[in-house]
Amino acid sequence: MNSANDKHADLKLMQRIAAGEESAVVELYDRFGSLVYRLAYQAMPSRDEAEDAVQEVFVRLWKTADRYDPARAALVTWVLLITRRHLVDRLRRSQSRIKPVKMNEEFRPPIAEPVDGESIENEERFASLMEKIATLPELQRTVVMRAYLGGQTLRQIGEELDTPIGTVKSALSRALVRLRECSGVEESVS
Repeated sequence: MNSANDKHADLKLMQRIAAGEESAVVELYDRFGSLVYRLAYQAMPSRDEAEDAVQEVFVRLWKTADRYDPARAALVTWVLLITRRHLVDRLRRSQSRIKPVKMNEEFRPPIAEPVDGESIENEERFASLMEKIATLPELQRTVVMRAYLGGQTLRQIGEELDTPIGTVKSALSRALVRLRECSGVEESVS
């Protein structure tokens, strides 16, 4: 669970970034660079575009560092929201360009964009989910983030963490139970 000290440390980090402290930007990148890259790599059509997107996300984080408010969202949630918004914007821009189509390619109609109300609601749900994920124990949080946001298989996660796959599966299962319980509590209160 994020403690008051963690939130204070996150706020101090973002204040240092807003003040132009280069080492703070490096620290932010060390913490979230691989996660942002995984999301960008999944969304972008090429590795080069994913790398460009990551660079642009961190520039955006640097430029908006003074707006970070730990009372509204955990730092990981804020980073992921900015990443998601940037990737969506970038994909929309690239889809607006005319693309050559081969005569033998199957036509697929574009996916309908959500109207503004849906988009805002989805972002709020995403932010709420990220806050709940941030409260999970470290292994559970890592497995959920890598499996669902990073698109990794449980085997890949186990290999990267040097953890038996059974432990990874158990951590994911326990995390999903805890997340469902959090959602159930909120729904019954409403």
